[in-house]
Amino acid sequence: MTKIKLAILAFAFLLTGAELFAQTKTITGTVKDPTGMPLPGASVAVIGTNKGASTDFDGMFSIDGVANSDKLLITYVGFVEQELNVGSQTTFDITLEESAEALEDVVVVAYGSQSRTKVTGAISTVDSESIDALPVTNAEQALQGRAPGVTVTNAGAPGTTPNVRIRGLGTFGNNDPLYVIDGVIVGNLSGISPSDIESVSILKDASTTALYGSLGSNGVVLVTTKKGKQGRGTLTFNAYSGFQTIHKRYDILNTDQYLQFASDVGVNINRPDDFLNNYTDFQDAIFQSGVIQNYNAAYSGGNENGTYRFSASYQDQEGAIINSGFERFSFRATSNFTLGNFKMGETMSVAFGRTKPILESGGRSLIEHAIKVAPYLNIYNDNNLGGFQGPNSAADGQDAENPVRVQTISDFETKNISVIGNVYAEYELLDGLSFRSQVGLDFFNGLTNQFTPAFNDDDISGTTHFQNFAFAFRGNSRGQAITFDNSLSYKKTFNDVHNFEALALIEDYNSKTENFSAEARNTISSDIKELGNEQQAASSSTFENNRFSYLARVNYDYDDKYIISASFRRDASSRFGANNRWGNFPSVSAGWNIAKENFLDNSNFNTLKLRASYGIVGNDRIDDYAYAPTLFSPFVYPIDDAAAIGTTPNGLPNPDLKWEETSILNLGVDFAAFNNQFTASVEYYKNKSDDLLVPVLLVPSLGYSSDTQFRNAGSVETRGVELALGYNDYDGDFTWSANVNIGTSTNEVLNLGGNSEQFFGDGFEGQQIVRAQPGESLFHFYGLVTDGIYQDQAEINEVFTSNPDPEGIAPGDIRFVDTNGDGTINSADRQIIGNPYPDLTYGLNFDARYKNFDFNLFINGVAGNDIYNTNIYDLQGMTRLFNAGVEVLDRWTPTNPSNTIPRYAGATQNVGVSDRFVEDGSYARLKNLSIGYTFDEEVIDFIQRLRVYVSGQNLITLTNYSGLDPEVVSRAGEVGLDRGDYPQPVSFLLGLELSF
Repeated sequence: MTKIKLAILAFAFLLTGAELFAQTKTITGTVKDPTGMPLPGASVAVIGTNKGASTDFDGMFSIDGVANSDKLLITYVGFVEQELNVGSQTTFDITLEESAEALEDVVVVAYGSQSRTKVTGAISTVDSESIDALPVTNAEQALQGRAPGVTVTNAGAPGTTPNVRIRGLGTFGNNDPLYVIDGVIVGNLSGISPSDIESVSILKDASTTALYGSLGSNGVVLVTTKKGKQGRGTLTFNAYSGFQTIHKRYDILNTDQYLQFASDVGVNINRPDDFLNNYTDFQDAIFQSGVIQNYNAAYSGGNENGTYRFSASYQDQEGAIINSGFERFSFRATSNFTLGNFKMGETMSVAFGRTKPILESGGRSLIEHAIKVAPYLNIYNDNNLGGFQGPNSAADGQDAENPVRVQTISDFETKNISVIGNVYAEYELLDGLSFRSQVGLDFFNGLTNQFTPAFNDDDISGTTHFQNFAFAFRGNSRGQAITFDNSLSYKKTFNDVHNFEALALIEDYNSKTENFSAEARNTISSDIKELGNEQQAASSSTFENNRFSYLARVNYDYDDKYIISASFRRDASSRFGANNRWGNFPSVSAGWNIAKENFLDNSNFNTLKLRASYGIVGNDRIDDYAYAPTLFSPFVYPIDDAAAIGTTPNGLPNPDLKWEETSILNLGVDFAAFNNQFTASVEYYKNKSDDLLVPVLLVPSLGYSSDTQFRNAGSVETRGVELALGYNDYDGDFTWSANVNIGTSTNEVLNLGGNSEQFFGDGFEGQQIVRAQPGESLFHFYGLVTDGIYQDQAEINEVFTSNPDPEGIAPGDIRFVDTNGDGTINSADRQIIGNPYPDLTYGLNFDARYKNFDFNLFINGVAGNDIYNTNIYDLQGMTRLFNAGVEVLDRWTPTNPSNTIPRYAGATQNVGVSDRFVEDGSYARLKNLSIGYTFDEEVIDFIQRLRVYVSGQNLITLTNYSGLDPEVVSRAGEVGLDRGDYPQPVSFLLGLELSF
């Protein structure tokens, strides 16, 4: 009986075992990222067992003996781990989401990278998605509104480099930041396609910029390009096409209004009636809808021994102004190889660019000509030499030029070749100790060609715009900069909590630039577009700049909680005299990550870090050879009552010239909570720049051609606060994130080297607008203060008490405030009338995804800044007859006592520098709006990813500024002057992204 029972039990056990065995199976699948790219090396484990697999180069895996009741755990560095129930499935298509924490984990810093948790300096990072979101020709444009404390002003015209300012202005001279691409120092980012950029790190405080010593006072922009990744080869193709246009126009007089205006002010237009029976909108004539197109292809891949990536891009942007545009072909290759303890690699990019610029003529911008030219003139006239029609002073009473002729008659273009690259080799000598050697190259060659045929804008007698010869110009500028680095780095962790890093580096930098230009005239023919032999002129120049540097850096942290970093750099520069050739630039920083403390173990804080840094950085961006005596020729000497041409010393040399130095204090707090769902960063900074180069007046009797000498005498202080806030929701079908950044910056001139005031910039209509004075902001507007319009002589006499009945002042002229109370109006009554610096800069980025749809909205803006609008002079100045804004129809006359628009051809002071031309420059702009859709893989088998999207740029601008665009480009020695600048166009695009 017992044996029978045992047999039954054994049989039951076999049946059960067979059933259990039948429930195990082999599962297969692929692991991909959100773009559909395979993730080689991802871990797929069966929870609670020792079963598992790693994905191959194609992201595929296979595991045997898996039961329906099992669970899978899928992990990959930089992505959110995922758990799945096996159930009845045998095939799995797994997509891992990128980890918000991992995305922020590594930050590129000077000469290396660092975990963000250990960063104690002020660094903002802009990723490739933010850069790719905007269709820009230059990567600097994509930084606008993306980082607190960074102000980007776009020039609008295709191919132009925008102004980038990091934490305001700290010098009277060059305020451009330093640009570094993959360790290579470059002049700007025009030589690289934005689609090749992986990330941009913006270094803002001394602990991050002092590593660049004499180059770091204006901040540093570090660009890291895209590299290959392990896995099978992947081909990507991205393209977009669309158009851009400018909608806003100035409201100016039409032909009937203009003729009535001319008659009212007593100007006789001597043209036949049929000539006057015409209306040309010259603003519409110069603006157009320009086509934009961009194509980029890249192939990348690799294995455990090396990676590679090759890319090619083509961009073509027609300008929103006729006969303007930018075209670029770029090619890039990068590779990295590892063989045991030895690593080597290279990056090399080549770009070919062609730019057709916006032209000027007669000291007037193209937009100024479009405003002022007589509206009854035709654009073209086949009877005139050159085929255009323009004004004749005798017949039309004015001389504004035909803007279409100005922009189109010349063949004017600039061609550039740029080569940027580096080669490195690295060998690990001992555990944690590595030697690295790198050579970087920045080469450029630019060729400018201009040919203007002979022309005559009017065939009747009188003065008109003409050129009775063909003019040809050739200009060439070429140069190269070679940087050679050798470094030792050491990285080691002791007892699992003491993390130590050290770097020692020697750097040698050598650059040389050669310029050549030639021009000539041809009075015989306009068909030969070459340099002739009439009135030839040629010139050339060569500049060399060399720098040699030593650098040391030490980083230490205890268990990621207590962090300290120190660096020291010593530079020698050929731009300074032997008395001050070397400069020293130290920095120190510390941080405390409170979130790592035991008392916050169970809190929701991921990061709660306090940071502080202090250091000294320099600025060597001055002219070469300023310390040495140079010669000027031709110089006119009066000898025997005749002019004799000779040579003279150009100016008084200063062998004591030295670095401009900036000491920077930075205090910061970083915050992240709830698995990095909420993030925040707050910074306070105070920068004090000393030994700024200031032109100091010389005694005229010294006899130099220049009446100033540059000396290290000025001081400026800049301070501000920066705030960055973020929220990320990655759960569910609908995911979204929002990021806001805000920055403030104020500056104050402390010293001008004994000068009570200093004027800068080119001025306007012979008048200086921009001034600096100790105790005030740098480059503020300085002029008279308006107080309505004089309605009668009694009001004039109330102001001019010490000078009754002043000559040239009459009712209808602008009344100015007698600020010093001396009973007259003159330059002594000038006041600060505007500040071009915004009180606030801000940016808002919102991303959302729902299943296959994605959405992006990006807003940027500034608040509290003033703009000096020179276009008001053109629209309402009325110094003599020109076309003008419709506001002049309401000008003051004895029968129309206006209190806003003065009389025609009134007092000179009416168009003097005053707050009449100052406006609020605040604006908020919808910079980008895009909607995209990513197709499921099943739609097309051989395509890994297919996304299509539509987008628009600069769609809405909210502002009270009356000009075409409140985003006004800065120039040397001036900020916030609108000189008829090219406005930002509105763009509409259709694009696609493909991966194979």
